Amino acid sequence: MPTQIFSVLSRIPASPSPSALSMATSPLTQLAFARQWVAVNVAPFYPQTNIIRVLMGNEIFHSGDKQLIVNLIPAMRTLHNALVLAGFRHIQVSTPQSLGIIGPFEPPSVARFKPGYQKVLRQMLQFLRESKSPFMVNPYPYFAYSPSQENYAAFKPNRGYYDRYTRITYTNMFDAMMDAIYSSMKALGFADVPIVVAETGWPSLGDAGEPAPTLANAISYNQNLLAHVMSGKGTPLMPNRRIETYIFALFQENSKPGPLAERNWGLFNPDFSPVYHIGLLHSDQSNPRAPRHGGRARPVIPRKPRGNVQWCVPKAGASDQALQANIDYVCSKGIDCRPIQAGGPCFDPDNIRSHASYVMNSFYRVNGAHPFNCDFADTGLITTINPSKHFPINNTNFRKT
Repeated sequence: MPTQIFSVLSRIPASPSPSALSMATSPLTQLAFARQWVAVNVAPFYPQTNIIRVLMGNEIFHSGDKQLIVNLIPAMRTLHNALVLAGFRHIQVSTPQSLGIIGPFEPPSVARFKPGYQKVLRQMLQFLRESKSPFMVNPYPYFAYSPSQENYAAFKPNRGYYDRYTRITYTNMFDAMMDAIYSSMKALGFADVPIVVAETGWPSLGDAGEPAPTLANAISYNQNLLAHVMSGKGTPLMPNRRIETYIFALFQENSKPGPLAERNWGLFNPDFSPVYHIGLLHSDQSNPRAPRHGGRARPVIPRKPRGNVQWCVPKAGASDQALQANIDYVCSKGIDCRPIQAGGPCFDPDNIRSHASYVMNSFYRVNGAHPFNCDFADTGLITTINPSKHFPINNTNFRKT
């Protein structure tokens, strides 16, 4: 089943894709301000925009701004409380971290958070555990690139890195970074908190003489990353996990200042034509050829649905109890509910609203797509906006500038 695109936005437009917001932290330590922020930036756009998470800034610890760091966790707690009070208990609150908070990440099994961050990270991880939100990280093998480790960093065939403490050989740097994060969290007693990759990627073009940012490396990294995280194999220390991962970036930033590589992280050009193909779009399966830089790429135009296609989705105000009742009812009527069970293609995101959306729409379609098939005791809503997107991995166009 196709999954949906994850967008990190400063303001949310109406869109059916799961989205997150990013905002400054200091005023949000005040509950009144946080509640007003939710009323203005979340409530009017849900559920047309399927907001799953709010990101409180990006790599705040890496910024070195002591005021932001001090306010960060109180602001996260305040915003979480504001969301709960507004009826958005399911919307998570987190904040992405760079790997700068960890000492050496190899060997992964003995990696630890730097001593200066351990106290505040323990407080953050406790909040994330209590609020059932993930610890979000930005692992970038690209920034750890060296010519001797190109294959290891870019998911190419290599001899691997041997962790003498676990006797595990790592065949890609991404897994090593992820296990270093896991080991650091485990050392503080928070191995149970889920980890989400907020952003990772590889630029496809750089300045003359730069060996790392090449089209071949970008395709290798992103294409193999896609296959790896979608496989559900997880990492050596976190086996059998389908790690929620967002690629930086969806679009090229052609007007961004700085080195050429900074403008070339995107999978698509500003005119929506693909920079290269990694199997992300359904059309990639039949046309795997990658356009070259400087060449003209064919725009990827979504196919127009036949007729006036409609979908049945839960109403914004529907309670989890009501939606669970809808799931139980539909599954008792012979609708195949295996896709939303653990291990099924539509299990993620694992929440009642997402599962209810799948089964309610299945019931609606199987029974003729009549308006009364989407009533569900006044908890269903018929929409012409497709709640799914044909993207088998989540994406983000957000990272620290």
